[in-house]
Amino acid sequence: MNTGERQLSELLHRITPEPPRQVAVADVAARLASRAPRGHRRRAFRRGWAPALAAAAVFAVAAASVGVAALFTSHHGTAPRAGSRPGGISASSVVSASASAAAHPPPSAPSTWHLPIVGGPWGAELINPDPLVQDSLTGSGASLYAILAGHLVRIDPVAGYVLDSARYTEPLAGPPAVVGNTVWVVWSYGPNVVLHGYNATTLAQVASVTVPVAGSLSNLAQGVLAAGPGGSLYVAAGAGVAVVNPSSRRVVRTITVSAGPASSVAVSPDGSKLYVGTGSFTLLTYDLATGAQLASSTMAGGGGDLVATPGGVWGTTGTGMSEWVWFAPDGDLSRAVQVSQGAGGGLESVPAFSGGAVWIGGSHTLVCADPATGQVIASAPIPADHGIAEYLGRVTVVGGHAYADYTDVRTQRSGLARMTPPAACGGQL
Repeated sequence: MNTGERQLSELLHRITPEPPRQVAVADVAARLASRAPRGHRRRAFRRGWAPALAAAAVFAVAAASVGVAALFTSHHGTAPRAGSRPGGISASSVVSASASAAAHPPPSAPSTWHLPIVGGPWGAELINPDPLVQDSLTGSGASLYAILAGHLVRIDPVAGYVLDSARYTEPLAGPPAVVGNTVWVVWSYGPNVVLHGYNATTLAQVASVTVPVAGSLSNLAQGVLAAGPGGSLYVAAGAGVAVVNPSSRRVVRTITVSAGPASSVAVSPDGSKLYVGTGSFTLLTYDLATGAQLASSTMAGGGGDLVATPGGVWGTTGTGMSEWVWFAPDGDLSRAVQVSQGAGGGLESVPAFSGGAVWIGGSHTLVCADPATGQVIASAPIPADHGIAEYLGRVTVVGGHAYADYTDVRTQRSGLARMTPPAACGGQL
């Protein structure tokens, strides 16, 4: 860290109560640019923010550096007034996550970030102002996991603090998969697929598995890693789906895909079926016991982002304001029904199965649905800030609360939101 960066870090510490931590221009630019989804051409309508946000970050840091220089070179000038992000979040929240848990407040300390979301669904409040990478939030046990500013992080769901972190940049969209005491992520996707495993408590790396690719990888890949109830990992790897044993860290089996490279995978909760999405768009169903293909169906207009539940499989189709979430009973797309309109939600409208319900976000309505029937159980409007969209998505349930990735486009405020949905939304709330 150079002198100017260290001075900026010290200035940020003066204007906020947070402990000092190192900050670089690249860190701030990456933090802001991470608000836009990566690597999926169907989501391109929200990708345009990334260059502008990165440029804005560099400009903001350059301006702050000038202020720091003036402060340290003038004998008569006064210190610049403390700035804040729109909406009252302090400037220190822009600083990127450290690779050390010591850079964050202790988990026992009271949170200083809880901020009600005006008009938010089910008492929504912002409990951490750090912008999460979209479609990266998941939960297991008493922890939340997400991707934040070039790090895989473990978050305390009570206080909202980042407890541990490890450097990680996701190659494509999709949440981590937690198996036992290990958090698995896709480290690289092409020419081979590489998985890394991290201790679920410390986030120290404990494993690495290279998965060979059959043929070519899909250029629509997203949601390529899934965990089965038996503990195996399933990876979309070109013309096949690789089955990985996390204990031995080996590929123990490959299921050949009949209709082009696999772009998305999901496993039924009972472990009997594997659902594979390919192309634009074919849904294949396989018997996991035998590897035999059970069914094949197609949908016009593309599709993906598969989620398996006891009643069948869920996914998305369309783009922009025409995007919607479908439910296919028993994996049969000819019987697929529309569950919720994404309304331009992009990755925020990808369905998630957690806490006994399927959750669908976006920019208009937050929905919880019955995983067996596809019927909507409860819904709540997502507010708009002076007519400009706010987003909630990628819901995961931990400890009786629902957590989601939140973004207010007008103020550029974003982070981790906590809600208390009605009990009807799931037996695990």
